[in-house]
Amino acid sequence: MFSLPQSFPPPGPLLAAALAGYFLGSLPFGYLVARAKGVNIFEQGSKSSGATNVRRVLGKKAGYLVFVLDVCKGIAAGGWPLLCAHVWPQAKLIGGVGLLLALVGHSYSCFTHFKGGKGVATGAGGFVVLMPVVTLIAAVIWVLTFFASRYVSLASILSAVAVPVGACFFHEPRFLVAMGVAVMVFVIVRHRANLGRLFQGTETKWTKRKEAGS
Repeated sequence: MFSLPQSFPPPGPLLAAALAGYFLGSLPFGYLVARAKGVNIFEQGSKSSGATNVRRVLGKKAGYLVFVLDVCKGIAAGGWPLLCAHVWPQAKLIGGVGLLLALVGHSYSCFTHFKGGKGVATGAGGFVVLMPVVTLIAAVIWVLTFFASRYVSLASILSAVAVPVGACFFHEPRFLVAMGVAVMVFVIVRHRANLGRLFQGTETKWTKRKEAGS
């Protein structure tokens, strides 16, 4: 009779992490912050509810607020299972499942007709608790790429690529490497339009607020 390997987490915690992750990720902070200022962020700039578009449309304070809140979503989704590590030996794997579903929720929120952002800030928050050193390296790559190119999209894509590469280099567990690959693919797919513009040389560089979205 078929049975799950002993090292595989029981379905109950996995389901709890998945559901909690999705609903945490679905919290539409970008939309709510913009709506509080009388703006429908899905009709402005890049029509994304992510922190980059909010900052571009509404300014630094609103953008940074949304960034912090989106990071906290990832921290909560990926981190709360770690508090149960004394009960769940596979707590990191369970947290990884929560983070993956948080990315899905952030990008396809059930509260905003399945619209959302691109998941970079939420993913970074989750990886901070699951792979802090790798996340720090990815953050450095983001900063260096951004200031060298002024392309937020390129910085986000390269930092996403750095996650599975860094996970391999530091010999993180295989499931974290696999999760890094999954998140990398997710981020690249969410930025596919940006990639097209980058290859065509028409991608918008970051300047000041009120500039059209990338």
